[in-house]
Amino acid sequence: MSDAPQEQRPVRVYLVAGELSGDILGAGLMQALRARLGEVEFRGIGGPRMLAQGIDSRFPLEILSVMGLVEVVKHLPELIKVRRALKRDALAWAPDIMIGIDAPDFTLGLERQLRESGLTTAHYVSPSVWAWRQGRVKGIAKSVDAILTFLPFEAAFYERHGVPVAFVGHPLADELPLHNDRAGTRQALGLATDAEVLALLPGSRANEIRFLGATFAMAAERMCQVRPDLQVVIPAATPARREELEALLAGYPALAGRVTLLDGQAREAMVAADVVLLASGTAALEAMLCHRPMLVAYKMAPATHWLAKRLVKTEWISLPNLIAREALVPELIQEAASPEAIAEQLTDMLDDSSMREALETRFAAMHAGLQRGASERAAAAVEALIAGRALPASVAPEAAVAHLEQAQDQDDAPSGSGTGSGIDSGTGSGKTS
Repeated sequence: MSDAPQEQRPVRVYLVAGELSGDILGAGLMQALRARLGEVEFRGIGGPRMLAQGIDSRFPLEILSVMGLVEVVKHLPELIKVRRALKRDALAWAPDIMIGIDAPDFTLGLERQLRESGLTTAHYVSPSVWAWRQGRVKGIAKSVDAILTFLPFEAAFYERHGVPVAFVGHPLADELPLHNDRAGTRQALGLATDAEVLALLPGSRANEIRFLGATFAMAAERMCQVRPDLQVVIPAATPARREELEALLAGYPALAGRVTLLDGQAREAMVAADVVLLASGTAALEAMLCHRPMLVAYKMAPATHWLAKRLVKTEWISLPNLIAREALVPELIQEAASPEAIAEQLTDMLDDSSMREALETRFAAMHAGLQRGASERAAAAVEALIAGRALPASVAPEAAVAHLEQAQDQDDAPSGSGTGSGIDSGTGSGKTS
């Protein structure tokens, strides 16, 4: 019998992302885990960025991208079938840890099943339990060995409820630069440097295009009719969204020659813009991190909206307002999101350059307050969980409190612009999950 030591297999990480925003987070975490742990195998569900990092995706990402409570009910049999398949696949593969990324209605249930079967689990991006149905925190405690949060407020909430928590900061704040080259970005996109530019982002999901696309197009058409130099840039999140947008725009001939349709490049569109019109969600966070004034408009199925009004207790829905705890960004929801109202609000923004400059300065300060090296800190927490060690001090709630106090000190300085007050509230993705 040979006494030669057996070769140790690579670390195995099972990742399940629920939409494109989770794909961004997952790709950053994968890269940071490889830098920290060496050879790592990844499996689960991921989108284009996670695929580029080498995940073996068992289903396409879009299978989980369902918007709204009513829409989820329609797709429930298929979602249940997918979750059962993932559970079988994960248990057969025997990963060192399973991490659900956002999409809490789907991933937390899977995490709980796998944890009860003996796997170590974590959840990346806090659901908005502080906003509605706070009793869900008990289920989260049973589902995960730790939760990785973006904001100090979230870390403090979980600490109060006895849930192991790692405060990691926000990866998008790390990824996006504190200084943007608007002129250079416009040149790269073929836009005039001296034109007025509106970036229009109706969403990354088919249902969002269905509910918001025509409203956004009508608002842009109204503005183009009275602003002859206005250019509209629309990033399409996927090839399927591009086809839908092309079909939609064909019905608005007044926009012909005024719209630049992009494949992806949402951030470039925002950086190039004077103002941004978008659906609520991670795009609002990205616009804030690009330091661009924005208008958030959102529509959903009537039954979904009826339920949401009775369940959601927050004053705002957009992440910039939730972080700042004040109405920095106008929000038009459901019936209020008419083409006329949207066009009027955006026109006011374009006509008020001093307001735009002040808001860009404020967003830059909030951006600086959220830069924490999030992917690396998340990877450090995951490494500790795999090894069965306590979470490192750098991601403990105490670090969150220290960061909050530091941000408050910056806010008290003469040049401060709200950084401190903006870090003690918020949500991971800008949605009330």
